[in-house]
Amino acid sequence: MSAVAADDEETWKEFRELVNMKPADLEKWLGTADSRAAGQHKDGGESTGHASGRRIVEILRAKRDDLSEEDYAHMRKVVGYIHRHLAQRPSGDVTGTRWRHSLMNWGHDPLVDT
Repeated sequence: MSAVAADDEETWKEFRELVNMKPADLEKWLGTADSRAAGQHKDGGESTGHASGRRIVEILRAKRDDLSEEDYAHMRKVVGYIHRHLAQRPSGDVTGTRWRHSLMNWGHDPLVDT
């Protein structure tokens, strides 16, 4: 197995472990006001996480053999974001927090793991 293939394999595995929302659930979440309000918005537009969530839905629905290098690059970005954001978990109940909502935009619901 080439180094690129091995890296893609690891990326696929970690992405699938961390993105714990089903495509339909993520798509439904992205349609909510809480989803649109979470994250950083550039010039009042769509947040980075919200746009990422739409891309994640496409990746989850695609056949693995159809994924491009750009898809794998986005998957690596998603994995990195989720790891960084999980390390910043606030204390207490996170159910209605922007912290949780931001993670959900990236396809990870931290309450599923608890």
